[in-house]
Amino acid sequence: MELIVTEKDNAARRIADILSDGGAGADRRNGVNVYRWGDKRCVGLSGHVVGVDFPPEYNDWRDVEPVELAGASVVKNATKENIVSTLQSLAGEADSAVIATDYDREGELIGKEAYELIDAVADIPIKRVRFSSITEREVKNAFAAPDDLDFDLAAAGEARQIIDLVWGAALTRYLSLTAGQLGNDFISVGRVQSPTLKLIVDREREIRAFDPDDYWELFADLQQGDDEDERFEAQYFYEGDDGTENERVWDEDEAETAYEKLRGADAATVESVRRRTRTDDPPAPFNTTQYIRAAGSLGYSAQRAMSIAEELYTTGWITYPRTDNTVYPEDLDPEELLATFADTGAFGEDAASLLEQDDIEPTAGDNETTDHPPIHPTGEIPGRQDLSEDEWEIYELVVRRFLATCAEPATWAHLRVVAAANDCSLKANGKRLVEAGYHAVYPYVGSTENYVPEVEEGEELGLFDPRMEAKETQPPRRRGQSRLIETMEKMGIGTKATRHETIQKLYDRGYVEEDPPRPTGLAMAVVEAAERFADRIVDEGMTAQLEGDMDAIANGEKSLEEVTDESREMLEAVFEDLHEHRDEVGDFLKESLKADRTLGPCPDCGEDLLVRRSRRGSYFVGCDGYPDCTYTLPLPSQGEPTVIDETCEEHGLRHVKMLAGRSTFVHGCPLCKADEADAAEDRVIGACPECGDGAAGSAANGDGEAVEGGELAIKQLRSGSRLVGCTRYPDCDYSLPLPRRGDIEVTDVRCDEHDLPELVVRDGEDDDDPWELGCPICNYEEYRERQAASEIEDLDGVGAKTAEKLAQAGIESLDDLSGADPDGVAGEVQGVSADRVREWQAQVG
Repeated sequence: MELIVTEKDNAARRIADILSDGGAGADRRNGVNVYRWGDKRCVGLSGHVVGVDFPPEYNDWRDVEPVELAGASVVKNATKENIVSTLQSLAGEADSAVIATDYDREGELIGKEAYELIDAVADIPIKRVRFSSITEREVKNAFAAPDDLDFDLAAAGEARQIIDLVWGAALTRYLSLTAGQLGNDFISVGRVQSPTLKLIVDREREIRAFDPDDYWELFADLQQGDDEDERFEAQYFYEGDDGTENERVWDEDEAETAYEKLRGADAATVESVRRRTRTDDPPAPFNTTQYIRAAGSLGYSAQRAMSIAEELYTTGWITYPRTDNTVYPEDLDPEELLATFADTGAFGEDAASLLEQDDIEPTAGDNETTDHPPIHPTGEIPGRQDLSEDEWEIYELVVRRFLATCAEPATWAHLRVVAAANDCSLKANGKRLVEAGYHAVYPYVGSTENYVPEVEEGEELGLFDPRMEAKETQPPRRRGQSRLIETMEKMGIGTKATRHETIQKLYDRGYVEEDPPRPTGLAMAVVEAAERFADRIVDEGMTAQLEGDMDAIANGEKSLEEVTDESREMLEAVFEDLHEHRDEVGDFLKESLKADRTLGPCPDCGEDLLVRRSRRGSYFVGCDGYPDCTYTLPLPSQGEPTVIDETCEEHGLRHVKMLAGRSTFVHGCPLCKADEADAAEDRVIGACPECGDGAAGSAANGDGEAVEGGELAIKQLRSGSRLVGCTRYPDCDYSLPLPRRGDIEVTDVRCDEHDLPELVVRDGEDDDDPWELGCPICNYEEYRERQAASEIEDLDGVGAKTAEKLAQAGIESLDDLSGADPDGVAGEVQGVSADRVREWQAQVG
């Protein structure tokens, strides 16, 4: 039997389908899909199924000095035991094995891990196949010419694992221990993560230090003849001492003088007209960084963009998405691929128009590598119904980028008009798209025209609506995720495969929020502490050097041991700096972190009120004077609190924002919320279904005697939350959630099933279209159904429409999906195959 090992289950399913010509079946072993046909078996891993870690004796943070980790040995442990046991069980039955993981540094390491797991239980030949797209042609060609594993490339990936573990664990423990930040609040540090964070912090410092200057700009409308349709905007300008044109007027009196002159003019005379034509070249093919940038313009985070691209790759629709290459390979026939798309409905017209060109010569970028081609669509084309909405949008982006690279340049006609009015100069720049070129097939690049009519020198134009606008210079903008990745690439921080993951880690660990990323107070404190006491922690040069060393391993110029030993020496040097300033580092971090958690004065004793965390993990506001002062305020249970700059005028307390992903909200002043709750009266709306009169389980006291039944009431909690709860709380804890915002109106319409009034929420923004919440019990049941559906939608390749189809077939939760018969579901749900269902089941585990 031949065993084939892929990086993920969906790749295994796809490769099995190709090699078996659609005849592969599937079994489950230890919860893992195993695809079978003839004497072949194919199993997918889940990325790394083996991880590096320190031996158990290093696990206790308090018993091991962080610097000891710099020299500690590293062991490998199974991280997905069911997959490892399945792989080794299959290996014991096999006569040979083929590694078919992704072809890059990480994929080669995953392949090496599989190689070692197989070799530990079976003495069989193990070969390696490589491909850049999971299409029938490439996969069959790869399996027809297998090769050997590249152990140097795998060693480069392994070196990264070891270096990142040692640096991250040692410095994370050191800073967390010195600052007293343990448990879930530890301070995370990483070899790539920290220099990236410094980039974000440095930009924030520039923004905060920026001192704006006032300036003024002046405009007027010019018109040719009596036709108002010929009116166009012109801007005032003047010539500076160095001969340059300036639109910004920095002196208000000068701006007012120019404005009065324009107000006193009713006409302008054309002084010069300049016409020119400009060629706008099509874009280069997508590499990873430029793909992420383009996807970012559509609203996708770097992490989400790569996740979708990987899904499209493993299903055979696009080539491998981790590449630096911007030059198509010689064996790519653009005409053949265009002809394939010319037969489709979605892209047929555009592809056919490109085939009419005299010569098709795709564009090429500056980077040419030999591992993978630029990201482009394969000749296998999905139907619209085969992809989720997000997948289709990204797939269309990749297809249209390919079309654009095969298109002709665009041609723009530019017209510059300068006119004089009452000793004032006005200019207008028009542009018109003469030949659409690649813009006809690639709508993601701006092609906005600016109309200026054809005028002649000496012509008199009417002048209307002169205006002066006061403005300020703006600070530098925060870098969006795609711009940040571009900057990381230029500075040698991270790799094409890891940069988006690094940024996501900064979000996950509370260092940045919003998009573009904005550093939190914790981030500012950690970076400043590193700069003061051990700047190599955030030095991009050190990180870039280690990246170069890992490239040297891949090229066979250095060994894994050489590079990891060198990195450990660097880390020990960092600890020498830190050791001299241990107390200073701890004091600085503690003060900085305390300031980041401080709201303002305690109303009882005047000490600082701080955001604190209870032993159970919940957050609250407590007094820094504890235990002498026990004053507390509750915080919402949803999200992680961060203190923002806005301050309550009444209590002098800074507001709190709750970070909860898409559900992030501003809680405001905790004392105001508590006061509002104390002043609010419960509004009774009906009997409690748990203990009220007529309930299945009637209320009783501790002696078993019946007591008056409980009622449901709308309650305002001191944490700012609202709910419908029983008036007998805490004896009866029945409750239903309510929206945090808006005025709740109790209507006269009652629910037939629960005999409760229907509720309406008015948020004050659109009273004509209030939120009809309905019966609170019915609403909560619907909410739970939606939550189950949203879990389904979180799976790769499942959008809202597919989730709705699955729900109609009785698949409303992950549990329903896990226990479903794939063939049965495929028979009921149009556009969903049994293999796709198995793939989702593999994701659920």
